[in-house]
Amino acid sequence: MWCYRGGSISAEPRINDRIRVPEVRLVGPSGEQVGIVPLAKALELAQEYDLDLVEVAATARPPVCKLMDYGKFKYESAMKAREARKNQAHTVIKEMKLRPKIDPHDYDTKKGHVVRFLKQGDKVKITIMFRGREQSRPELGFRLLQRLASDVEELGFIESNPKQDGRNMIMVLGPHKKKTEAMAEAREAQAARKAERQGFAPDDHVDESPDATQARANAEAEAPAESSSDA
Repeated sequence: MWCYRGGSISAEPRINDRIRVPEVRLVGPSGEQVGIVPLAKALELAQEYDLDLVEVAATARPPVCKLMDYGKFKYESAMKAREARKNQAHTVIKEMKLRPKIDPHDYDTKKGHVVRFLKQGDKVKITIMFRGREQSRPELGFRLLQRLASDVEELGFIESNPKQDGRNMIMVLGPHKKKTEAMAEAREAQAARKAERQGFAPDDHVDESPDATQARANAEAEAPAESSSDA
C-alpha cells in the first residue's frame, strides 16, 4: 500500500519509475486487459513496446496502469481541450434602451439592432426608461415591449416577462437559435460572400480538363491579334 509523502498532490499522473506499488492492473496499448502483474513486469513490457507506463486510476486496488506514448497523449489532450474552448459558445446578453414615446424611425432602428442580436444567438434585455409623468403610465411601456416582442417573434421569444424595476420596465428576449447554430450560419454566409467576390458560386464547377485548358490558352493567344486587327 502506498501514499504520497509531503507536498501537494500533482494533477499529473505518475509514470514509469515514479509509480510506487508492488503490482498494477495493466492495460495494453490497444486497450486490452493484460491483468494484474508485478510492477517490474509492467515496466519491462513498457520498455519492450518503447512506451510509457502511465497510472490512469490511482485509487483502484491495485492501481490501473496503461501502456501508452505519454508525450503524444498529452499533446492530443491539449489540442482537444483547445478545440473545445474554441468552439465553446458563450451566450451574451445585449441591452437595448427605449423611451415609451419613441419616434417611429428610432423604433425601427432599435428593432433592427434587436433583430441582429437575436440572429447572432444572443439574448436581449429591453429596458423602457420612464421620465417624469411617464412613470404614471406604465401601460405605455408594456404595450411597447409587447409590440417589439411581436415584431421579432420569428427570431426570439419572451424569456422574462415585462416587470417594473424602479423607473424602468425590463423584458428579456431569448433567441430561438442556439449560439453555436448562429455562429455556424455566420461562417457559411461569410464563405459564400467570399466566393461571390471571387466571381463564382460555391457550387460552380470549373472544368480543368486538358481540352478546356488548351481552349482557354488558344483564346488568350488570339485575343491580342484580334485587338491589333481592329486597331
